[in-house]
Amino acid sequence: MVAFIDTLASGARDLGIDLDAGMVELFERYQRELVEWSRRMNLSAIESEEEVAAKHFLDSLTCVLAVDLPEGCSVADVGSGAGFPGVVLKVARPSIKLTLIEASRKRTEFLRHIADVLGLGDVEVVWDRAERLGRMPNHRESHDVAVARAVAELAVLAELCLPLVRIGGALVAQKGPRASEEVAGAVTAVEAMGGRVDRLIPASLPLGYGERTLVVIRKESPTPGKYPRRPGIPEKRPIRSEPRGKSQSLTEDSPRTRIGRKMARSPRLQRDR
Repeated sequence: MVAFIDTLASGARDLGIDLDAGMVELFERYQRELVEWSRRMNLSAIESEEEVAAKHFLDSLTCVLAVDLPEGCSVADVGSGAGFPGVVLKVARPSIKLTLIEASRKRTEFLRHIADVLGLGDVEVVWDRAERLGRMPNHRESHDVAVARAVAELAVLAELCLPLVRIGGALVAQKGPRASEEVAGAVTAVEAMGGRVDRLIPASLPLGYGERTLVVIRKESPTPGKYPRRPGIPEKRPIRSEPRGKSQSLTEDSPRTRIGRKMARSPRLQRDR
């Protein structure tokens, strides 16, 4: 467990995030539960403590570089899986209201278990498809922030997530180092859902575990009533744009967002869910 704690603590410092002793203890407990449950079901193929700390926990924490999460902020984690990034953000920002959306029943069992074990309040676990929730009055345009990690291409994510976000809110999509190319093909979908790509934020995981890009999309107008389409259709028929090259409105933040440079080794870019 020493490798997990050391990697987590040093990486968080490089991100500029303060983790108190209570938070570190919860993350440590979360990691143990993840390993135990992964022996029985497909939650994560990652086993080493160092790799779990970097690829799951620190990767999730990079979201705080992209958007403020003030007290009472409503966050929807779409396709939450084993709780990344949503549960990690809840531990680091305990005053947020968190909704974990997951289509797999077994994974929702783990999400309910981990929320209970960690003693997290204001957490709702929903076993359903985002396409259905996006049409329900209690979820449609009711969340301040939506986050999504390793779920789908950006054109699909726009349709799954933006209907859940209130006007003035934001979607933070965690992507790889070639995110600008994906953004170019998603502009039409983003605009159709009432959004606008605001910025791209680069981040490097410590110990050479790879490059990430946070795509921040602002919700500027209501999502038309015909969206989201019925479950499965966004993936089968994404609303893609014709490539138009790099948009002049997309900018990358300064290198201060990069973490763990001094510890970098040979890149290991493969990311496990």
